[in-house]
Amino acid sequence: MKEKFVIVKYEAKGHRFEILVDPEKALAFKLGKSVSIDDVLISDTIFKDARKGLRASPEAMKEVFGTDDPRVVAAEIIKRGEIPLTAEQRRRLIEEKKAQIINLIAKNVVDPKTKLPIPVKRIELALEQAKVSIDPFKPAEQQFEEIITQLSKVIPIKVAKAYVVVKLPPEHSSRGLKALQSIGTIKKTRWLSDGSLEVELEIPAGLQQELIDKVNAITKGSGDVKVLSVG
Repeated sequence: MKEKFVIVKYEAKGHRFEILVDPEKALAFKLGKSVSIDDVLISDTIFKDARKGLRASPEAMKEVFGTDDPRVVAAEIIKRGEIPLTAEQRRRLIEEKKAQIINLIAKNVVDPKTKLPIPVKRIELALEQAKVSIDPFKPAEQQFEEIITQLSKVIPIKVAKAYVVVKLPPEHSSRGLKALQSIGTIKKTRWLSDGSLEVELEIPAGLQQELIDKVNAITKGSGDVKVLSVG
């Protein structure tokens, strides 16, 4: 039978705190999703030992959390503490985080020899080869640098930017410029004698093909993309 609650524990400054929570709702709350702390808690009591029914003292709560408000304290316990996860919950979280990390890597790296983006499948295989450990709760951006270091031991990989020049025909310049702003950093713009707009742009190196596809879609194939450098 599925357990209706789990105990979240947190220790600090020599004090122990425990709360009873709904496992799925507590996980959603910890991940920053829109869930009320009242829906998460099975009881608003803050314990020092939940199984023995021993309550944490207001003094201990104030010392660690700066308040003895049980809802505020409970929210902090969930954020700082560890939620017991089922094997399925952990597998799902790691798969979701892994997908985010792969997407982040694919956008920002190239093969330093060819200067070309590295295919997603190759990144997936490299993660397995390097036996990369993924933290399901840590933001992908905070794990990026360490994971790149690990991947560099099994494949040639480099974090890089691509510098490109995009030419937009007059009838597509306004919409095209907005699209370019969403994909990279505009360094320079120049209006040409025929009314076309030339845009110098810096983008994550892995987005070269995405940029080309986007320009082609907006201009119906009449735009132009030239890669100046990758590094």
